[in-house]
Parts: sequence; C-alpha cells; structure tokens
Amino acid sequence: MDLSKTLTDVRQIVAEAGAKILEIYSDPKRFDTEHKADDSPLTAADLAANKLIVSRLQELTPGIPILSEESAQAPWHERKHWDRCWVVDPLDGTKEFLKRNDEFTVNVALVRDHQPILGVVYAPALQEWYYAARHEGAWHQTGKRVVERLEVGEKPAGQPWRVVGSRSHSTPEVDAFVKRLGDAELVAMGSSLKLCLVAAGKADVYPRLGPTSEWDTCAAQAVVEEAGGQVLNAETGEPLHYNARESILNPHFIVCAKADPAWFGAA
Repeated sequence: MDLSKTLTDVRQIVAEAGAKILEIYSDPKRFDTEHKADDSPLTAADLAANKLIVSRLQELTPGIPILSEESAQAPWHERKHWDRCWVVDPLDGTKEFLKRNDEFTVNVALVRDHQPILGVVYAPALQEWYYAARHEGAWHQTGKRVVERLEVGEKPAGQPWRVVGSRSHSTPEVDAFVKRLGDAELVAMGSSLKLCLVAAGKADVYPRLGPTSEWDTCAAQAVVEEAGGQVLNAETGEPLHYNARESILNPHFIVCAKADPAWFGAA
C-alpha cells in the first residue's frame, strides 16, 4: 500500500464527512439527540458522517475491515485475526458539538499489526487538519494556509508544565498527576485535538486518566508518534495498541514529548 496516496484519499473522505457534519451543525433544528447504552450522546451528524466514511473506505480498501464507534462491532473471535483495520470515530467530541464550541473532530486511522500507521484528525468547524503516515511525517494545516510539519517540543527548563485538559471530563487522578508535576498551567481543549496539541509542541503533556475507547485516540496517536512524541499506557509505559484484545477500551494513558519514568505505575 502506498501510504502517501492513501493518506490523500482518506483526507478527501474525511473532508466530505466534515461537510456533512457542518450541514447539520449549521441547523440547530437538526440537533436531535439520542443516547447510547453508556449514556453518551448520539446525533444525526454522527450517523451521517459514519455512513459516508464506512461506505467510502469499503470502496477504497475492500479487503480491510473497519472498526467504527457508530457501527456494529465484529466479535472478538473475528477481530483477533485482523492484521490490518481502519479505526474510525466519525464525530469525536459530540458533547463539544452540542455545546457549539467548534472543538469536535473526524478521526480515521489505519492500523497494521496493532499499531497506527496512518491517521487523519479534522476539525471541520475550525477548518483545522492534523494528519500523518508512517515515515511520511506529521502535518498541520488550517484552512488553505501553508502546511507545516509537526515536531514535538521539549519543555523549556524553568517554565511551567503546559498540561492539556478536557473541557468535558476531569478526574481526581488527573488532578493528582498535575499536582505531582508542580508548576503547571492548564491548556483546555476538546476531543482528539488534545493529543494534537502535544504533537504541535503547544503543550507538554496530556494525562488521560479516565475512560476512552480506541477510536478516540488511534488517529491522533499516529500524528503524535510521527511528530516524535509518545502515547503511553499510564501503568506500563508501553505505547497504546489497537485491536489487540477483546475490549476496545483504552487503558489510562499519558501523551508527551519525552516521558518521565516517575509518571508510570502510579496513575
């Protein structure tokens, strides 16, 4: 597979999904909301984007299965034999979508041998792109402006830690982690854009010590890793893996440019 060409094709699919989402976002009368079994919200925008992405990915790569938040999940006895798969969150940050703060994203990633090798994160309301492919670099683009290559940045000595936090989620574990860092300032952001801030060198660390699913992180992890950063299990310090076990829930994790061994095993 030519990852560079595939990345271009996936960006086109994601752009079309983003346009579908914005059609609904611009019309509050279409903000009908259901709730899934875990009480998380589900909107017409989630469903419209999912239908388009799944259909187009099946056309693009008919032999690669798809793991999407808004589609029925294949049973583990089938998934465990997948050596490749797409991991899709058609609308990450539905709560941000409903709050109308623009910080929601479309996320599509390609996984090979349980590792993300291509990822696209698109915030359609902000017209902001983060994308990457293995050995092709990580990139950021806003609107039609010049594309810039992403590289994580090490925290300057003597400066406070820039810690990414969620606008919609907070836990005592995160508060304790930030307290251990000492001098720190919060950088608030919604959806998978939190991981992308670390990839762009605009934040030093993102501790997510609460529940997430694989489609919440996979695409952004591809961007972070290709930018030189890490997305690590908060207990073991190992990179997050995908479609590697029956549960699609992630362990608690820490996103950073450079890890401190003292962070792990205590979260």
